[in-house]
Amino acid sequence: MTTERTALAGARLVLPGGVIENGRLAVEGATIAGLGGDHEPGDIDLTGFTVVPGFVDLHVHGGGGASYSAALAEEALLVARTHLEHGTTTTMASTVTGEIDDLRRQAAVLSELVEDGVLAGIHFEGPFISPGRCGAHRPDLLRDPDPALVRTLVEAARGTAKMVTLAPELPGGLESVRMLADLGIIAAVGHTDSDYAKTLESIEAGATVATHLFNAMPGIQHRAPGPIVALLEDERVTVELINDGIHLHPSVLDLAYGTAGAERVALITDAMGAAGMGDGLYPLGPLQVRVEDGVARLVEGGSIAGSTLTLDVSFKRSVTVNGLSLNQAVQSLSAVPARLLGLGDSIGTLETGKNADLVVLDSETYDLVAVMRRGEWIVGADRFTRVHAA
Repeated sequence: MTTERTALAGARLVLPGGVIENGRLAVEGATIAGLGGDHEPGDIDLTGFTVVPGFVDLHVHGGGGASYSAALAEEALLVARTHLEHGTTTTMASTVTGEIDDLRRQAAVLSELVEDGVLAGIHFEGPFISPGRCGAHRPDLLRDPDPALVRTLVEAARGTAKMVTLAPELPGGLESVRMLADLGIIAAVGHTDSDYAKTLESIEAGATVATHLFNAMPGIQHRAPGPIVALLEDERVTVELINDGIHLHPSVLDLAYGTAGAERVALITDAMGAAGMGDGLYPLGPLQVRVEDGVARLVEGGSIAGSTLTLDVSFKRSVTVNGLSLNQAVQSLSAVPARLLGLGDSIGTLETGKNADLVVLDSETYDLVAVMRRGEWIVGADRFTRVHAA
């Protein structure tokens, strides 16, 4: 059986070594089969478009009106499909604080979708977080990060747990960080009241990610730098940022890039069920969220409750508002999170032999035009024509 070969010609290609104008990318089956070469009859004409690698989201709770916390495969599939249509070709499934038994049930459902290749892994955000920084997590369901309890959740995921967010200052916090690091699971510092010194201890213990930096943690003070400075200054730490224009002022995002560099930033959505939808009421774990003008807030208390962001919007904002180069945006939306998940050999950059996970953007507006995952067009294929077609 012969595998069909398709070539995308005339596009701007954002490659690891730089941006190539009028480039050519060949796809064979599910992989990128080659870059460059002469244009041939039958090539798909992508003149006026920019091709970047598929986006990788480390932190997402829902979308399309559905939630990963529902413990229903059909809802999880809808979430993944919603974000896929917005360019996220690789996605984690993030949970929300709940009863331990409920989280174990969620992990059982989600782990099957990881094994099926729909999801890249499970991220437990809560319940091991600070009551003072709980945000959109129910305070009465929070738990100290006792290593035995953390291990219970990890084991429920049957080898598919990739990341656990916790507050290292809580009893058992540092011990749990060490345990997670030993298990090869990302320990992320977030929803924390940790100070500068304790955060440094957690990094030494093995923490390597800052969960949505700046949000749900103490701010920077000149005599009390807090966790933000510790996480920004250590080269071992990747910092998550939510670039929706709501969670962070553009100047704060610029500060993070100026300190950490694009090679240590992972742009995430932290999206809840309203992503890809309209305003209204939505569940977020056991809590209710009201979305007005695209901003999600808890019905009770009014705290920001995740986002309605999709990564195509994040890419556009990063380039047009924050002035990132195309290569910097690709690093933070694709290469950095792919590497963090240990998937850098197969996704995250446009290179021969890697998965044909592609996002096609308008070269002037940076709006999403089409998405390909593993060689299959998901949306937008009807936008293009063949070169020299008979």
